[in-house]
Amino acid sequence: MSSSGEPSPALYDSGSFRDPTSRVWRDGDRILRGLDETAAADWNAAREAAFFAAAIERGDIVATSEVNGASPDGRAWTTVLEHERIPIVSYAHEWSFTMLQDAALLTLRLVRAAIDDDITSKDASAYNVQFVGAKPVFIDVPSFEPYRAGEAWWGYRQFCQLFLFPLMFTAYKDLPHQPWLRGAVDGITPEHARRVLQGKRAGHKGYLSHVWLHAKADSRFKDGSADTVTEMKNAGYKKELYIATIDRLIKLVDGLSWERSESTWGDYSDRGHYESKELLLKGDFVRRIVGQQPRNQVWDVGANDGMFSRIAAENSETVLAMDADDLVVDRLYRDLRESGTTGILPMVMNFADPSPGIGWDGAERPPLSQRSSPDVILALAVIHHLALTHNVPTSSILDLFRSLGSKIVLEVPTEDDQMVKTLMRHKRAGTHDAYTLEHIERQIEERFDVRERKVLPGETRVLFHLAS
Repeated sequence: MSSSGEPSPALYDSGSFRDPTSRVWRDGDRILRGLDETAAADWNAAREAAFFAAAIERGDIVATSEVNGASPDGRAWTTVLEHERIPIVSYAHEWSFTMLQDAALLTLRLVRAAIDDDITSKDASAYNVQFVGAKPVFIDVPSFEPYRAGEAWWGYRQFCQLFLFPLMFTAYKDLPHQPWLRGAVDGITPEHARRVLQGKRAGHKGYLSHVWLHAKADSRFKDGSADTVTEMKNAGYKKELYIATIDRLIKLVDGLSWERSESTWGDYSDRGHYESKELLLKGDFVRRIVGQQPRNQVWDVGANDGMFSRIAAENSETVLAMDADDLVVDRLYRDLRESGTTGILPMVMNFADPSPGIGWDGAERPPLSQRSSPDVILALAVIHHLALTHNVPTSSILDLFRSLGSKIVLEVPTEDDQMVKTLMRHKRAGTHDAYTLEHIERQIEERFDVRERKVLPGETRVLFHLAS
């Protein structure tokens, strides 16, 4: 884990691991990228194009410049680039539906603008995009290269597997995309997409051309009877067809919607068990603790509608607003996007089952604890859910918080709290008798320096300011 909360070199973009023509590393606070002769030539072509300068100006592509820098592995690179730092690295299996959709549209619109300058992209991975708050930013600069006449879009398959198929799963089947992408670093294959989307609902837009035909072509390719790229070249594939494909994908992706998200857009929250005075007092407590000094990163665990994330953002560079409910994260993202907020990053994350390392050796896409290091953790009304819903011992919850070395704002609902009683009704008698304020407070005192303790007016919830 980085003590400064910044990404390490291997975490910054998808090209740094699998692309032998490019490597990313960190030099202090700087994010540097080495390019070999081939990648440098592609970079020079892309940066001279009108689309690239316009995208940099809009913030759609990460700010990038040429610098002098030495590679830590001793390799002599033709060109070294410096990128603006991304505060917290996130992955597609941690994004909500609308986040994935916005990242997909950014990718497509960049490819569409690039082709007008005779530039294409060699890939279209979801890992090429990061979020700065609620704004998607394209970071894999070396993926752009000069367009070669007669070639189709090389990134099409990757786009389908990591963007289009996951979006279709949610839009057409109300299936969350996060488990699928978390379970396969390369995304959903055309054949798997066909099996899930086939049947009476297979008439949805895009199914025939992007799922069924894609799976059929895949089958021919696997048995060695077809070479799709060569076949398309020989058939006289033209630039107009390339453009038409991208235009149709933009229209398709832009038209996808998650019906459940739309139907609950106006009133989704979970604050009904609080009195307004309690919420105000909690807000004041958070504002005072976070505001004691400027913060680099704050985690809001169980952020819900982002009320306390917004308060923490008043004195923080970046707040990671995580919640296990992908619906509430989607709504929060849309709220933040509409307000132009860049200091709060929403994330779909079940703290009882956080994102593991995935990909090569389980380290290609590392877990959150290796991508972010919070100065303060807000754990407001989550300990009872972790303990009673997910059966995680309170001692283990506190041990994890302590291991992160952060200041903690912890809210403990007591055994007399209505939500605790509701959760306990679904448990076998005697299973969670240890969930009492007295027992939890004893565990807290064994592990932390208790800086402050405050009982909220209803006397069933207690706030703690803890230091390791």
